[in-house]
Amino acid sequence: MLAVMRKTVTATLLLCLLSSLLLSVPAQTGLRLNSPEGLELMNAKAEAVTYRGRRAVRLIPLSDEKVMMAMVANVDFKDGTIEVEVAGSPSASAPPDARGFIGIAFRVQPQATKYECFYLRPTNGRADDQLRRNHSTQYISEPDYPWERLRKESPGVYESYVDLETGAWTKIKIVVAGRKARLYVNGSEQPCLIVNDLKLGESHGQVALWTLPATDGYFSNLTIK
Repeated sequence: MLAVMRKTVTATLLLCLLSSLLLSVPAQTGLRLNSPEGLELMNAKAEAVTYRGRRAVRLIPLSDEKVMMAMVANVDFKDGTIEVEVAGSPSASAPPDARGFIGIAFRVQPQATKYECFYLRPTNGRADDQLRRNHSTQYISEPDYPWERLRKESPGVYESYVDLETGAWTKIKIVVAGRKARLYVNGSEQPCLIVNDLKLGESHGQVALWTLPATDGYFSNLTIK
């Protein structure tokens, strides 16, 4: 009887240990993004397309003024890694100062009232003007810290240079831990932009595809872990 009890206790402890290990492993969401399924759209329509030989999702604006977002359903993200491939260029009707803005928002609050975001300005990456090149990547925290405020109050701190080709598939990786986030582009081992003071603090929320109405933007192969 004692031997049976010992086996039962041992089995119970092993089960608890395995459960603890499983709970400690971050959940992973992988989306090929070859259709709009699983996306909650804001100020946009989404269509499945083939762009430069790859199946992808394209966001189409419903307004000429509002940011387009597509939140990934059933994801509550705090810390971890987001990887995606994006391609952005100014649309045919874009104004002369359009840059092809495209990126990823994270820790998105309900109805996108607040969020953190890294995005690219693809046409800046190979511009002849060095100042434009220095504005190739950008961090923002909406609504309180748009790029205009960050550039004015902390010039050069929340944006940086990285080589970009307009309209080409570009891999971006965002690593978030607490109040810190790092942006990696095209498989680089070193981040091109580091933020040590995320403006929403240690919050959590959804992950979203992010782009502007004047951008012809595509997204593929999203992984959240």
